[in-house]
Amino acid sequence: MNFVRGTVAIAVAAVLASTGIAHAAPADPGRCRDLLLRVPDGELGARMCLPERATDTVLVLMPGAATNARYWDWPAVGEKYSFRRAMNAAGYAVVSVDRFGTGRSSRPPSGSVTSPREADAVTGIIAGLRRDGMAGHPPFRKVVFGGVSLSSGIGVLAAVGGAQLDGLLLTGYSHSVNPLGTMAAAVTFRSVAADPDPRFAGHDPGYLTTAPGTRPASFAVPGTDPAVLAADEAEVKDTFTLAEMVTGLVTTVGPMTRRIGVPVMIVNGSEDKLCSVCADTAALYAAEAPFFAPAARLRTYVLPDAGHALVIAREARAHQEAVLDWLGTLG
Repeated sequence: MNFVRGTVAIAVAAVLASTGIAHAAPADPGRCRDLLLRVPDGELGARMCLPERATDTVLVLMPGAATNARYWDWPAVGEKYSFRRAMNAAGYAVVSVDRFGTGRSSRPPSGSVTSPREADAVTGIIAGLRRDGMAGHPPFRKVVFGGVSLSSGIGVLAAVGGAQLDGLLLTGYSHSVNPLGTMAAAVTFRSVAADPDPRFAGHDPGYLTTAPGTRPASFAVPGTDPAVLAADEAEVKDTFTLAEMVTGLVTTVGPMTRRIGVPVMIVNGSEDKLCSVCADTAALYAAEAPFFAPAARLRTYVLPDAGHALVIAREARAHQEAVLDWLGTLG
C-alpha cells in the first residue's frame, strides 16, 4: 500500500464560536478546544484537551466503526467513563480525531473512504504534532496513537507506513476475530439512507451505520449504565464505509503487524463477542505474541465483564489504569 509520507499542512480553525482554549468545569482536568485539521482532500474534526501541567506527550485517539470521537469522552453521563479525562488527569495531552464521514469531518464520497486513506491523514497529523505542535502548543516530543476496532487497524496501517510513533494502543483488536459474533454485529449494519437520524442527512447512501437499538447487544454487556447506552445511540453512533472495514480488516490477517517497531498494547473485554481469544490477559497474549516482533514489547490486558466497547464498561477505570501503567513504561 502506498502512503502519503510527506508532511501535511494542518490548518486549525476554532469552532463553536470559541476564540481560545476554554477552561471547562472544575471537575474536568483538561482544557479543551474544538478544531478542524486540514488533511489531503478534506478536514477532520478534532478536539484537543490539555492537562493543567505542561506535557510533551500527546495521545492521538480515533473512534471505531459507526462511532465518532465522543467515544473517548462521555461528559454527560459521568466522569468515570471518559478515557480522555483520565489521560488528562494523569498529565497527558489528548487529540481525539473524527474519521472521515463522522462528527464534524468532511464527508467525501463513501467509495473513497478507506482505512489507508485514514492512515495517511493520521500520519500527517502525527508529523504536524511533532514538528509544529497544535493550536499554540509547542511541538510534542512523544506521540502515541490509540484506536478501537476499525481505528486500531488504521493505527496499524499508519505505524507500518512510516508514522513517527512512540507507542500504539490497540483496543477491541485481535488477529482472532470471532466469525459468529462478527456476523451478528454485521447484520445490524444498514445504509444511512434507511436511518431516520437527521445527523446522517448529508451522507451518500454508501455510508453505513447501525440499526436503531442494536448497539448494546453487539458492543456492550448486560448491566451497562442505561444513561451511557442512551448517549451512545443519540450522540456517539455515527458512520463508516464498507471500504474502510475491508481495508482495515487486512491488518488482522497475516504478518503485517510484525513490521511495527514501537511498543504495542492490546486491550480487549472478556465478553467481546467479536474476539475469540479474549478470555483473559494470558490467553490474549499467547494468541497475539506470534504476530509481533520483539521491538513491539507487546503487552496485553483483558478487562473482565466488558464488551467490545471497553470505555463504557462498569469497571472502565481499571481499563484506564492499565493503559496508564503501560504509558509509564514508554519513558
